[in-house]
Amino acid sequence: MAARREIGDRVFFGLVLLLTLAGFAIFSSATLGLLARESSSVSKDILLQAGLGVGLGVVALFIARGLPLARLRKSAPYLYAASLILTALVFIPGIGLTANGATRWIDLGFTTLQPAEFLKIGVVLMLAAWFAPRVRQFSRPASGLLPLVAILALPAGLLLAQPNNSTAFLLVCTGVAMYFVAGAPWKHLFILGVLSVVVVGAVLFGRPYALERVTTFFDRSADAQGSGYQIQQSLIAVGSGQLAGRGLGQSVQKFNYLPEPGGDSVFAVFAEETGFVGSVLLLALFLGLAARGIVIAGNAGELFGGLVAFGFSFLLILQAFINICAMLGIFPLTGLPLPFVSHGGTALLTVLIMCGLILNVAAHRRR
Repeated sequence: MAARREIGDRVFFGLVLLLTLAGFAIFSSATLGLLARESSSVSKDILLQAGLGVGLGVVALFIARGLPLARLRKSAPYLYAASLILTALVFIPGIGLTANGATRWIDLGFTTLQPAEFLKIGVVLMLAAWFAPRVRQFSRPASGLLPLVAILALPAGLLLAQPNNSTAFLLVCTGVAMYFVAGAPWKHLFILGVLSVVVVGAVLFGRPYALERVTTFFDRSADAQGSGYQIQQSLIAVGSGQLAGRGLGQSVQKFNYLPEPGGDSVFAVFAEETGFVGSVLLLALFLGLAARGIVIAGNAGELFGGLVAFGFSFLLILQAFINICAMLGIFPLTGLPLPFVSHGGTALLTVLIMCGLILNVAAHRRR
């Protein structure tokens, strides 16, 4: 019992540990495909993933696990504001870094930082802190619906300006899910649905590349060497894996075929190397993590903690679902990384912070 209280939840922690170790192994194997590309630095990528992502991430997980929930709730507005300011820094010349038409990173010299990852934490904490004491007042739009829109509008606006449409979509979906889990009236779902359709329509028709991704999803063969290239190569990789895969490290598609083999396309490389069996096992780990996180949310000692655990669990499984489905051709390509696996020390660091906060909630469950 003492050990369980110390870590929070041994099952959840075990799943986090498995996904972290498996994710680093999958990333390392997929990154070897960059050896065929002269401009890449494979050793630097792996070292940064190990140091910034795994090493610093594990330390951050235990720090997040030990934070007092009451202090975290009071600090939520400040953390939310800080994450907004950090995200806005990418637009300052000399600080922000632009690559491939997007301004999403802060240049630290030895590496880059993607503030949008910290914005995910800030938004979930802010929504939980606002909703928890007001659940009985949700029938009044001024207590629930309007604050939800306001809290989501600020980060969504910054992300759309970068542009980072996929992360904006992820945050909005997570916020809406938290709102209804907290007990929002179902009539508000219709209002949010109409608003979402208007915003998504404006983004698609205002940004040709976003609309192109959707049209490519419905007709991949229309531009097989252009917008449809990544999904075509991904499906070839997944299909080549068959039942048991080619073997770890034996992917062919990661060499000069798949764009971003250690990033967006990492699941396709993994599916080619481990086949249907490995893919199902990885998916089972993600589902198990989310399910356990939701159980922790349901047993939380207070509503704030329950909403925090649910929000992060929902965000992680939705992000994994979108990435995997995009590689299987059943969802448009978005650019969202696969949690625990894809390239990006910032992404792994923040995922482990989220898991540390879920463990924190688990340690304060109802007895």
